[in-house]
Amino acid sequence: MSTKRVFDFTEGDGEMRSLLGGKGANLAEMTRAGLPVPPGYTITTEACLHYFKRGDLMDDSLKCEIFEAMERLETQKGQRFGGPQNPLLVSVRSGSVTSMPGMMDTILNLGLNDETVQGLADTTGNARFAFDCYRRLIQMFGNVVFGIEHHYFENKLSMLLQKEEVNQEQQLSEEALRQLIEIYKECVIEQAGRPFPQDSRQQLLLAVEAVFKSWHNPRAKYYRKINHISDKQGTAVNIQSMVFGNTGKTSGTGVLFTRNPSTGANELFGEFLYNAQGEDVVAGIRTPLPIAQLEEGMPEVYEQLITAAKQLEQHFKDMQDIEFTVEQGKLYILQTRNGKRNAQAAVRLAVELVHEQVITKNEAIMRIEASHLDQLLHRGLDESKVQNVLAVGLAASPGASTGQLVFDTEQAVEWSKAGKKVILARPETTPEDIQGMLVSEGVFTSRGGLTSHAAVVARGMGRSCVCGCEAVRIDPVNKVMYAGSSVLSEGDWITLDGGTGRIIEGKVPLREAEMSRELEEILRWSDEVRDLRVLANADTPRDAAVARRLGAEGIGLCRTEHMFFSPARLPVVQRMILAESIDERKAALEKILPMQQSDFYELFKSMSGLPVTIRLLDPPLHEFLPNLDELHEQKLYVERQEQLAVLAEEKKALRAERQQISEMIQKVDALQEKNPMLGQRGCRVGIVYPEIYDMQIEAIFKAVSRCLDEGVDVIPELMIPLVGDVTELKVMRELVDRVALQVLGKEKIRYCPYKVGTMIEVPRAALTAKRIAAHADFFSFGTNDLTQMTFGYSRDDAEHKFLAHYLDHKILQHNPFQVLDTEGVGQLIELAVASGRSVKPRIKTGICGEHGGDLKSIFYCHEIGLDYVSCSPYRIPLARIAAAQAAIHYQKEKDITAAV
Repeated sequence: MSTKRVFDFTEGDGEMRSLLGGKGANLAEMTRAGLPVPPGYTITTEACLHYFKRGDLMDDSLKCEIFEAMERLETQKGQRFGGPQNPLLVSVRSGSVTSMPGMMDTILNLGLNDETVQGLADTTGNARFAFDCYRRLIQMFGNVVFGIEHHYFENKLSMLLQKEEVNQEQQLSEEALRQLIEIYKECVIEQAGRPFPQDSRQQLLLAVEAVFKSWHNPRAKYYRKINHISDKQGTAVNIQSMVFGNTGKTSGTGVLFTRNPSTGANELFGEFLYNAQGEDVVAGIRTPLPIAQLEEGMPEVYEQLITAAKQLEQHFKDMQDIEFTVEQGKLYILQTRNGKRNAQAAVRLAVELVHEQVITKNEAIMRIEASHLDQLLHRGLDESKVQNVLAVGLAASPGASTGQLVFDTEQAVEWSKAGKKVILARPETTPEDIQGMLVSEGVFTSRGGLTSHAAVVARGMGRSCVCGCEAVRIDPVNKVMYAGSSVLSEGDWITLDGGTGRIIEGKVPLREAEMSRELEEILRWSDEVRDLRVLANADTPRDAAVARRLGAEGIGLCRTEHMFFSPARLPVVQRMILAESIDERKAALEKILPMQQSDFYELFKSMSGLPVTIRLLDPPLHEFLPNLDELHEQKLYVERQEQLAVLAEEKKALRAERQQISEMIQKVDALQEKNPMLGQRGCRVGIVYPEIYDMQIEAIFKAVSRCLDEGVDVIPELMIPLVGDVTELKVMRELVDRVALQVLGKEKIRYCPYKVGTMIEVPRAALTAKRIAAHADFFSFGTNDLTQMTFGYSRDDAEHKFLAHYLDHKILQHNPFQVLDTEGVGQLIELAVASGRSVKPRIKTGICGEHGGDLKSIFYCHEIGLDYVSCSPYRIPLARIAAAQAAIHYQKEKDITAAV
């Protein structure tokens, strides 16, 4: 830890951000640049962390440093802190390393007391102004330091306004403000059990401690959590001499952005108030003026402000958010920081700064955030029309959608065919809901996490999705949902915002997403520098077309089980699963084969010239079958109808139906597994029932053959799922090679250099990868299942039951189903890659789980030298930029290491 814990603004610079915080570093940088910054000093983040380490106790040496710095400030200003005449007043503000606007606490006008307030009145010749500053200090200090809730002060103020028969506090007389000060001091004693301190030095120490403590206030902790900011940073504290914009007509205060934060346009954007303090601009009490109007009233100040704005943007090489005050005609810059902006502005600004030669292409790429792309590539809401938010769940798949409520897949399909827009609401979705999800505008569930079936499938389809909204109760039987006091029925209009998790009653207008010219330019720059290839998880020709439009370099995962859930196909698949003989099963497979062949042909055509990786069937078989509970309910209903029937023919028909249902129950029950995720799925299906995989492989190569005949450039890759032992892959590879030769023949097979690989999602496969590689052309890491098996977590159960608790209590730093666990799962991947490459140095490796679209996971994939990531179509642009950011980041690290 540094021995020096307090730095004057003249001592720091912009490179000291981790020590001085963002605000302190920028104040120091502006001071060094000669800008008109009110002088002051910064207490470091190390002092804050040391304070917490001592059990919220400030040591004497820090107190000495603080008061020594105050003495230097007094000399610089020619004023005395706590002095009865011409008193020095200061603001005490937080200053975290990473910008956290509005999350922590600030105190203004510190140093006022019953004596110094008169000195301020005499110095300024404005007693009303002085007493207004004093009452503001008591209220701020009471709230921030003593924890007195605002409403206690607001109630006192309202009562005085009524008594004085005025509407706003600005209309209170000097005498009324004197009364308000006494009322506020009594309020402090009532609520805090101690008086407002009259000793200015005591005020300062208590204020510094309060700002330290605000690092751990609930809103700051929540902000850090959702923005992945480390709790270990701590906050700096900035002590700055006060300047006042409320001393008359030649004074004022304002906020200025050097560019438009909503559009990115190169124009000044901001607001200004004459004769006002900083909080008046944002409090809504008075209507601010556009910044351009400052030119009319104070032309010289306006020109100085324009010059300072340009200087700051050039210096920090980014759009700046500037707070300024004019005190009796003199301009002061109080703060500057990189301005918050929306997605459209972020992309436009990055590109234009490159064109203006302010930053490089690489710097522009590094400034794009994942949240920006989520906003740009999905439909959004017209926020001005949002009214009744029913509930907020997990933001599972970005984008907004509006439609009429439906509670089952059949209704969704039927209404969609009739031209209606629908939102599918389910307690949780299953693979049987795939058709309903496909035709719906959006999906929401009352159960399930961010990697639940609903979330994963919706993201893959580009549908908006809200999951795990436990505040909503969905009753699919009676086709109704309850959200607080609201009850919605089938057909009612509802709107989802998958980017925020909001469920909104009614039909909210949407705004369409579009790929801007600037975004396309950023993506082209990213493609020039990234090493990782970016492929798509796509199961339909529509998915493939979207993926290719968004820049996918092929399909890294086609999940063939997703092709079987349509109403037209499901009965045939069920007959195949329930078949009691090979002949029966083959008869069903013969009907499925042309369907699969058509699927694969369309995929190959969509991706002509690019690789298409097709994973053979991999669900637990029982997922294709009717729900066992529903079958029992159906049987009970038929039995009741049979008892009520009068005619013999009717009884006979119902008896036959009951018998048929009973047989179905027995078959479905026989296929139930204790733990389906670890049961008969993946390659185990192909080994026990080779005719199933035989059909899929035949369909693939018949589609290949047709493509070759039509001149389509086809690059097929067959993925064997859930291999845990080399023999499994060996047997399956022999099947692929045999069927390929049968279908293509010796001539055609020469023109089709297909590949056979495996999805490594079982820890044993990673551990024995050296043996498996002998029979594999590629390793695709299925990180969803590999994470489940490595942690021993059932994903849906973990997210629904204990994972939130683990994250809240820091047992885990991230949800391992969203951000790849590099310490555990990552070790298995690295081991498998190294083992595989020791046998086949050029074996292709990549990941195809949900992690393929996550920024941190993509960085890790680059770091360990994988060849590609595969993600859902709408996350392709994010992955392209993230892969470029990873390449830039690690190249910079290499350059620094080489220089050292």
